[in-house]
Amino acid sequence: MNIIIVGCGNVGETLAEQLNEEGNNITVIDISAKSVDEITTRYDVMGVVGNGATYTIQKEAGIKNADLLIAVTGSDELNLLCCIIAKKAGHCRTIARVKNPIYSAEATYLKDELGLAMVINPELATANEISRVLRFPSAMKIETFAKGRVELLKFKLPENSPLVGMSVKDTVIKLRCDVLVCTIERGNEAYIANGDFVFEGKDIISIIASPKSAQEFFEKIDYKTEAVKSVIIAGGGDTTHYLCDILEKTGMSVKIIEKRLERCKELCDKWSNTSVINGDASDREILLEEGIDRTGAFVTLTGIDEENILLSLYAKSVTNAKLVTKINRMDYEDITKRLDLDSIVFPKSITSDIIVRYARAMKNTVGSNMETLYNIIKGKVEASEFIVRESSDVTETPLAELKFKENVLIAAILRDKKVIIPRGYDMILPGDAVVIVSGVMGIHDICDILR
Repeated sequence: MNIIIVGCGNVGETLAEQLNEEGNNITVIDISAKSVDEITTRYDVMGVVGNGATYTIQKEAGIKNADLLIAVTGSDELNLLCCIIAKKAGHCRTIARVKNPIYSAEATYLKDELGLAMVINPELATANEISRVLRFPSAMKIETFAKGRVELLKFKLPENSPLVGMSVKDTVIKLRCDVLVCTIERGNEAYIANGDFVFEGKDIISIIASPKSAQEFFEKIDYKTEAVKSVIIAGGGDTTHYLCDILEKTGMSVKIIEKRLERCKELCDKWSNTSVINGDASDREILLEEGIDRTGAFVTLTGIDEENILLSLYAKSVTNAKLVTKINRMDYEDITKRLDLDSIVFPKSITSDIIVRYARAMKNTVGSNMETLYNIIKGKVEASEFIVRESSDVTETPLAELKFKENVLIAAILRDKKVIIPRGYDMILPGDAVVIVSGVMGIHDICDILR
């Protein structure tokens, strides 16, 4: 596909890298010549320097032949204007990143009236991800497939876990749980699970299961599974705004600590059942006074990455609460892995993943359609969901008889609302939704899993 990306920040760069790797023709636009030059040199894509909200610049970037324009500049208004011009000038599909809650509340109207394919809000997407892990605190990260009927859960194995020393096949036999172990991260190494793999303490494991089966699995390995009932949030920004909106509906007790008095008043006016404390969350006395040692979860959502990291490290020393840390700088990812911070959310990564997922879904093939895509281990392992439209080389043959590429795993099959964790005798049939975990990056069609 021909794709134009307006905005060369972290999200724009990540999109250019991932979509270029998948064989798309990418052109980036930014007013900064330096940013354009860095991305075009690093990823061998085309670049145009200028204002992406002008017809002249879009025309130079090839809007007439574009299939998709993605506007991810730092300005909501500029992103929306880029999309309006693109729709008129090129008749392509458009995606706008919109962060302001005022616009986000009108996302459906904007999509319908402006003809946008997608309005993506990084803060709202981040809040949704945080709410999922608060619902199931055993997991570091939760992704959903088949409209929530299948979940991929990532969790860290305690050193005293009954799974330590057991192999993958032993867990199936001894625990009798209908789950599939997909991947294991150990240090800097990543593995697609096989039956003989033996677990060690501190392994980061991802499993695929229905929500009910996942609950049973965690109960059998003595893991905390009850949803969080109380949460303290450090910082009162837009992500907190969206998260409170979600958590209040669940009946969770929410307490916000925010420095800015005016923002505290706004939050109090918005949510009458949420406690808002005007104070500095980096003050240990305030945290202890507000009950950090007794809360079910502690979420750091200040605007400073370093402060979020330090707050979470402090909380880890005084509480057993579920910890969630928001980090904006994606280049901190390797560092934070070594700090044992429980769940970490990267809004920019969440945003780019959602957009890439949509772009891939545009590449529909005759036999199958990719519905969902997640990075399980960034740059190493993906999980994707396909709807199988018709008979092909992968259908109506027992899985044990198919010749899969190395590092490919059929993780789940959804058939008539029933979740099947597949074994060798199971078959893929037309009409099935199929979840595939793969170390082979960039699978576009389900038949790509075969040798």
